[in-house]
Amino acid sequence: MLRTITLSAIVCIYLSSTVCAESLWRDDSRSLASDRRARAIGDIVTVIVTESSASTLKASTDTKKTSDLKGGPGVGDIFKNIKQLAFSGDQSMAGEGSTARSATLAAKITARVVRMLPNGNLVIEGTREIATNKERQFLQLTGTIRPEDIAPDNTILSTYIADAKINLHGKGIIADRQREGIVTRIIKWLF
Repeated sequence: MLRTITLSAIVCIYLSSTVCAESLWRDDSRSLASDRRARAIGDIVTVIVTESSASTLKASTDTKKTSDLKGGPGVGDIFKNIKQLAFSGDQSMAGEGSTARSATLAAKITARVVRMLPNGNLVIEGTREIATNKERQFLQLTGTIRPEDIAPDNTILSTYIADAKINLHGKGIIADRQREGIVTRIIKWLF
């Protein structure tokens, strides 16, 4: 028995001198059971962008104007030989126009909390750049969110963002070809 205790003591001394474990827990860590939603500056939140818009505008104009003017000879011997003067005219205009526009944007972007407002709302900003075949696409998002609108999986729909600014633009060969030429722009500017 003495031998077992001695052997156990030797093993404990050996293990304590060779095994140095640090704690996996840090003082600044969140609780393992805590909510993982964004709530402070520097936290990130995934925004599910589901934007669509449609607008239609129609206008029509129909105007008509008729003018009649008659004048006769004046008083006196000089004006008695002048025939009666008459003028009549019609003017009309009809115009019609319509425009229709629709747009849909579906994307996911991760944004960072950059500011916390006094009422607890969070200001977020996010940027995503995608490059494919020398074509670059940029998605930028800014806005203000309420922490209670963030889902348990730390996502929020773009429809819940106040003062949302979502900008999608591209640079590259395709984007350059979609721009009007210089001659077309000059003609449009002149007329």
